[in-house]
Amino acid sequence: MRTIKLGIRVVTALAVAALAAGALASQGAPATDAEVQIDQYAFLPPRIAVKPGTTVTWTNEDDAPHTVASSAKLFKSKALDTGDKFSFTFTTPSTYAYFCSLHPQMTGTVTVEAASGAGAGS
Repeated sequence: MRTIKLGIRVVTALAVAALAAGALASQGAPATDAEVQIDQYAFLPPRIAVKPGTTVTWTNEDDAPHTVASSAKLFKSKALDTGDKFSFTFTTPSTYAYFCSLHPQMTGTVTVEAASGAGAGS
């Protein structure tokens, strides 16, 4: 009986430790994805801010084909028909301008913010 009670205490302690570790890890974890819709000849939202390592996915919800092309030629999608998606993972802090090469008036930016360590500014 004593062994069972000790075993239950150990399992309970491990479960509490695992939950606490998961909560702490999720506080500093970078975002892993973001969404941009393409509709009415516009990128929505036109500007987003993300953390390094974030994958941004653009989805064409418009009736016309569109592309997603980096102004710095870092990435370029094929022509996206209605319902098509294009994704790119941003790893380096900077501001990335992009546009639709079929409709150059359509523009947007992705700002990748520098990672901040725990206790930064202290």
